[in-house]
Amino acid sequence: MPDSAAPERAGRARSSKVSPAAKRHALRVAAALERAYPDAECSLDHRTPLELLVATILSAQCTDVRVNIVTKTLFRKYRTPEDYARAPLTELESDVRTTGFYRNKARNIQAACRALVEQHGGKVPRSLEELVALPGVGRKTANVVLGTAFDIATGVVVDTHVTRLSRRLGLTTARDPVHIERDLIALLPASRWVAISHELIQHGRRVCTARKPDCERCFLLKMCPRVGLPPLPSHDSPAANAGRCKANSPRPSRTPKP
Repeated sequence: MPDSAAPERAGRARSSKVSPAAKRHALRVAAALERAYPDAECSLDHRTPLELLVATILSAQCTDVRVNIVTKTLFRKYRTPEDYARAPLTELESDVRTTGFYRNKARNIQAACRALVEQHGGKVPRSLEELVALPGVGRKTANVVLGTAFDIATGVVVDTHVTRLSRRLGLTTARDPVHIERDLIALLPASRWVAISHELIQHGRRVCTARKPDCERCFLLKMCPRVGLPPLPSHDSPAANAGRCKANSPRPSRTPKP
């Protein structure tokens, strides 16, 4: 079984090695994101910890929009862990088919719910160690459930948006989620671990997209090193001036044909 406490311990071990300048930069970025997205929250629709657990399992390699479409019907049909545990597996597979990898997801949801019934009295546990022991539940899913459903900060949820933005903003040089989480934990106080993920995800969807980040209208531009991105064109560069002159120059008048 993986050591679920490894990122926190690594974060604490590295905290003494993090430079004051790096922490100041991270706190400036976090403060700006908090001001810009004060209502940022988990975009997976849910009403209970169980629904959030199921939705998060379904969200692997699938958009939150698609998951929300599927769970709108799914959550009316399955209301308790017992409902998932008793369901014919082929039927559950059909119900989650459009989220992709539906056989694995259905099997994990059913196995996790059976474990909830048999080991936790039908309740979603409130500890990281107990959550990651459930079938199909990794650290990311556990962090989502604990942070969003129970407001318990055990770490930072690292998805594709958080990975991309953390690197572009110079908050980490790591590429894998475990080490990225370790670095963010070392840079930020625990009180910001839950919200920073939601804020980075919102910013990644609205402004700092994967293919065409809108850097020129980004409120983080002055503090962002833009790691991995090409330089922005300077408005005073010869190329930019030439482009503006060409765009603003009057079109030559056409001589009417005789």
